[in-house]
Amino acid sequence: MAGTECAVVVGAGLAGLRGAEALREAGFSGSLTIVGAEPHLPYDRPPLSKHVLTGAIHPHATTLPHGLDADVDWQLGTPAAGLDRQAGTVRLADGRTLPYDRLLIATGTRSRPWPNPHEGRLAGVFTLRGRDDAAALRQALAAGPRRVLVIGGGFIGCEVASLCRQLGLLVTLVEPGPTPLARILGRTIGAFIGAIHEGHGVELRCGSEVEWLEGEGGRLVRAHCVDGSRIEADIAVIALGAVRNTEWLDGAGLSADPGGVDCDGAGFVLDAEGHPDPRIAAAGDVARFPHPLYDGRRVALEHWSHAVAQAAHAGRLLAGAPPDAAYGALPTFWSTQGNLVVKSAGLTEGADAVAITQGDPASGRFIALYGRAGRCIAAVSVDSARWLPAHAELVATGAPFPPEGTATDRPKGVEIFEPGFS
Repeated sequence: MAGTECAVVVGAGLAGLRGAEALREAGFSGSLTIVGAEPHLPYDRPPLSKHVLTGAIHPHATTLPHGLDADVDWQLGTPAAGLDRQAGTVRLADGRTLPYDRLLIATGTRSRPWPNPHEGRLAGVFTLRGRDDAAALRQALAAGPRRVLVIGGGFIGCEVASLCRQLGLLVTLVEPGPTPLARILGRTIGAFIGAIHEGHGVELRCGSEVEWLEGEGGRLVRAHCVDGSRIEADIAVIALGAVRNTEWLDGAGLSADPGGVDCDGAGFVLDAEGHPDPRIAAAGDVARFPHPLYDGRRVALEHWSHAVAQAAHAGRLLAGAPPDAAYGALPTFWSTQGNLVVKSAGLTEGADAVAITQGDPASGRFIALYGRAGRCIAAVSVDSARWLPAHAELVATGAPFPPEGTATDRPKGVEIFEPGFS
């Protein structure tokens, strides 16, 4: 039966690729089409903000290896524009339709643009999400700008700011929150990381907000802040987070909104009434699912390892070889910010306490363990990755917080802090 069926994967990124591979590996022998909005074969995104911007590797070198055969129909450079579940077709932006018996939604995210489109089109204003973005920004940085302005203090913003310092460029990072990464890690740990960045020469302006961007002759020359201050800069990197690509699903009768596409515990996408559609699964950044480690709370994760694991799960599911258990891999993430490597395990959301359980923030090397209601829910390592697996185990098992036991470099009398989530 599978040999006469057709599967369509919408999204030609990491999740789409690994999902397609899993479909084949699980025995699906029908036709397989992969739809991608970009003209490129699937490529790896983490190197874009880490190695491509420095010139260490060429953008083309980020193409991902894969085990798919030549019979795959690659439809690249044309995004999906609609879904008709009754007819079982995906409509492309050029008007063509693709029939499906099994559909994997892996459309991921795009960069949140600068809110004023005219200002966002000024020469020197960039976002960083795709390979072409990285190539264009690399060329601009290599030209030696007088100052780079980074708007947004999340992981991408911090990575770009650190990289600019590596290149010897002056850089100002503007973040409306109290510290970098405050929304993700809380003010307490965000302040420690911010101090490390300042020590490397990044000018931090936290608690500040850019109101508008000024151009001359169509090129960025300065930014105006809400408090009346101005920042002279000829490059601005807009790092305001991501937008999930769900608009193409409007009218399809699925439970989908800008926060993601809802899935059940098995991984099938839910319709508007909350019933699973057994022909459709989702994976990667766009999939919102109940995580068993967090009391079934629905989450949508933008993590590399998650995209790989969930896509493999979804591919097997669609191939008719469902895994033994619901998908619930421990979320992990890493960020390279100059010489600083931040890795995490678990989700910090909802934490009511945090403790430094290894190392010392003053040295720039430490582990922060997050707790909620007396249980460990997440761990973050800053240049201390060797200690993370043991802490990840505490998170995966919901061990008591704070943990007991001693270690040679663990602070004596572990102090519990307010994590500082706003």
